[in-house]
Amino acid sequence: MPHELDDVDIGIVQSLQEDGRKSFRQIARELDISTPTVQARYQRLVNIGLIKSISPIIDSSNLDREHKDKIETCGCHSNGSHDVSLESGMSVKLKCDLCEGPVGDKPHVYKFANFERFFCCNTCKTQYKEKNKGRIQSIIEKTREEN
Repeated sequence: MPHELDDVDIGIVQSLQEDGRKSFRQIARELDISTPTVQARYQRLVNIGLIKSISPIIDSSNLDREHKDKIETCGCHSNGSHDVSLESGMSVKLKCDLCEGPVGDKPHVYKFANFERFFCCNTCKTQYKEKNKGRIQSIIEKTREEN
């Protein structure tokens, strides 16, 4: 089941591409939506695997020569750009969080704390829960303590 991106999803991604340090409140003001909507949509984009991380972009030209050589370069665009052009209506293919196979039209979803995991079948969902039982429980307990 591909997740179809809409204008809100695109707006959130573009806003974070401009400045990954923006708060959900700032993004909400830009997009004229509520802060909880931004937070929920962001979490969903992370859960489906579209957003992997919000990372700093290092400008190595600001380092002196002896330290510049120590920086490992990534396979990024040579001009330092990390922008990806997204459009409303694009779909994100979901992969099973256990076997990494394609998730069909009716995904098996497991929700815990503020996470969602997607599975191709009930067997994968059950095996994932069993395999990660301790970790899942500690995340749930930690979330309860924070609230």
